[in-house]
Amino acid sequence: MESTGTVLRELRGAQKSAKGVSLYSRYVNRPAGRIFAAGAFRLGMTPNQVTSVSALFTFAAVASVALARPTWALAVLVYLGLAVGFALDSADGQLARLTGRGGPDGEWLDHVVDCAKMILVHTAVLISFHRFFALPADGWLLLPLGFLFVAVLTFCAGLLREQLGKAAAAGRPAPDGGAGPPRAVSRLRAAALLPADYGVFCLVFLLLGDETVFRIGYAVLAAVHALFLVAFLVKWFRELKALRAG
Repeated sequence: MESTGTVLRELRGAQKSAKGVSLYSRYVNRPAGRIFAAGAFRLGMTPNQVTSVSALFTFAAVASVALARPTWALAVLVYLGLAVGFALDSADGQLARLTGRGGPDGEWLDHVVDCAKMILVHTAVLISFHRFFALPADGWLLLPLGFLFVAVLTFCAGLLREQLGKAAAAGRPAPDGGAGPPRAVSRLRAAALLPADYGVFCLVFLLLGDETVFRIGYAVLAAVHALFLVAFLVKWFRELKALRAG
């Protein structure tokens, strides 16, 4: 069997493009995912099994938010569960590319888990607000619902943009001169995408030990994600319109 170092080098060579990826995903989540993918490879796990383990970590953390009274200890455990689940979410795709065992079933399962994660994490915050928080007004209960709407709409619109873009580009001749050399990925853009990264969102749960600080941090992230949603919708609409015109 190949050594772990060899597997890690092969995984690094099979890495997806960094285009549209934030600094967190590029320098934290993907490298952590490579380590998990190498371990899963040596254990003989399939990509779908890694996806299932990712779901276990994520959903256990989410259930803890809904069922347990917030404390600083809980905050750390929830963050670790979400962060490990996110890294494993990267590992399944890396393992699939390494072994060639990916397929539509794995991609479907990955998207189902991602969608469930987005729905449940904000639902858990809503339940925690209702059960454990001394909210200054009942209107705060609308915040997780609003964040949930923004997260799901961003996910669905982005997925549709990807699939419709692929469908529109299928069968089209390549531009004159071929694809050309790959374009450099902007670090400034990668930094600007940090607030919209799920890994950065997970960090807010480290504030769960202080309900006021958590509420404020969660509200700030909700507002930022709403602004990103508007920007993404405009961008994706223009890109799809340009594909039709082309």
